[in-house]
Amino acid sequence: MFSSELNPEQRLQALSALAHEEFDILVIGGGVTGAGALLDAASRGLKVAMVEARDIASGTSSRSSKLIHGGLRYLEQYDFKLVREALHERELMVATTSPHLVKPVGFLYPLHEKYKERTYVGAGLALYDMLRGFQRAMPFHKHISQRKINQIAPSLRPDIVTGAIKYYDAQVDDARHTMTIIRTARRHGAVVATHVEVQELIRNGKKVVGAIVRDLLTGEEIKVTSKSVVMCAGIWSDELHQKFGLTAGYGVTMSKGVHIVVPGSAIKSDTGIILKTAISVLFLIPWGDKWIVGTTDTPYTGDRAKPHATDEDIQYILDQANKVLDPQLKREEIIGVYAGLRPLVANAKNSTTTKLSREHTVDRSAPGFVSIAGGKYTTYRVMGKDAIDLAAIDLRRLVNDSCTEKLPLVGADGYFALVQQVSVIANEYGLAEATITHLLNRYGSMISEVLEIVKSDKKNGQLLDSTLPYIKAEIIYAVTHEGAMSVDDVISRRTRLAFEAPQAGLELVDEIASIIAPYLGWGAKEKKASINEYRTQVEAEVEALAELINS
Repeated sequence: MFSSELNPEQRLQALSALAHEEFDILVIGGGVTGAGALLDAASRGLKVAMVEARDIASGTSSRSSKLIHGGLRYLEQYDFKLVREALHERELMVATTSPHLVKPVGFLYPLHEKYKERTYVGAGLALYDMLRGFQRAMPFHKHISQRKINQIAPSLRPDIVTGAIKYYDAQVDDARHTMTIIRTARRHGAVVATHVEVQELIRNGKKVVGAIVRDLLTGEEIKVTSKSVVMCAGIWSDELHQKFGLTAGYGVTMSKGVHIVVPGSAIKSDTGIILKTAISVLFLIPWGDKWIVGTTDTPYTGDRAKPHATDEDIQYILDQANKVLDPQLKREEIIGVYAGLRPLVANAKNSTTTKLSREHTVDRSAPGFVSIAGGKYTTYRVMGKDAIDLAAIDLRRLVNDSCTEKLPLVGADGYFALVQQVSVIANEYGLAEATITHLLNRYGSMISEVLEIVKSDKKNGQLLDSTLPYIKAEIIYAVTHEGAMSVDDVISRRTRLAFEAPQAGLELVDEIASIIAPYLGWGAKEKKASINEYRTQVEAEVEALAELINS
């Protein structure tokens, strides 16, 4: 009934709606938790709006390990409820809600002792398989001999790795997935406005009845009326509670997770690898023709907006990975680094982040105001449901139950059939089969919208760069359908060129800006400003990376 498009025209319509309409729920925050709450509310038939101060998934939700998983390490903490919940959500995403975006990925758990360790780890993985319930979107774990390991993962040291157990989790482009959740909410009537910041809450007595927000592009302030406000601010939760003069029943401790990106040639393995460390686990994750290796888990108290990796972070990742790799990873092989911040719910100050639960907390610190924090990316849907369940108290009427467990995201419908028609689609549009497969795994059945852009001009079917899978139509689509409003939005989140392309895609900046400028109504001044903004950001990151590599 509604369009799922996110673009400049839609944003103007959203700003008008914020100013003139009354909402059941106003969601603050465009990360995955806010996206989940937005979709949950919209699919229940509630009138809901979202405001995000920056871009969709511009914080933690674009800087994860890119995994949808149950959390194998939480079994050792006896957190069976969290693992069971996460595994259930993993199966839903792979099989039903977002199969075009969430894909199974295998991991080897290397063993160093032939009998006792194999029995212990095997029992843990058997429990991991059992906790997912009756859904079976992925294979069971299986034991691998040392001889087989040498064939599957030649980079694992045969002198210390005596065998392995292979199990499955799933991976996702986190920023794309978050944006797709929001597009799905749009299709069900949600109002979405990015680059809009909440200035203060509106109160009627003690009850929160809306918010004053500011359009950061024009400076205009808008009074938004809403029966309930749901804050999904993640690492910004404490700061916003203080700004709004509210006392929450929890605090948020930030934990920094750093990942490095290395070329595919740096690690010879046909599957991912998971390593148990003294404080957590380390993943070696295949990502196209590259590897993502991480993560760290250390307390963080610095700038929330710009978390940076330190020399100690890089050295920790290299040291842990190199315990089992031959040849070893070298600093000079690192082609990218990114850092994200986990919002962990803390009930006491100075809590050790590795010991804090990953379960989420929902809090109603004032009538009409609900906030949520903690949790895992994988359980975003449950978090959104719980937040809206609590917010519904202030609507003072019967509210429909959540239906997101059965609701596919846009692009999921018909995906499996389209996968079997790759060659037909490729012939029809004159594109390589590899390109069609790439598009299906990013857009699912919405591939038709991207291909319409190719049909209108064959040049849009050309590769952006011969070494990368993206075509020019995707760059256009990012601003006409996916809400990108800057070069940074396109490079960092609508595509993942920021860590997939050499030097974070700096060589492609001018071309990308030229492609999107007409669709964003840019003149030469706006185009130059967006280019310079991204260049400045990346040059600082490249300089920091060079210092880390050469230190």
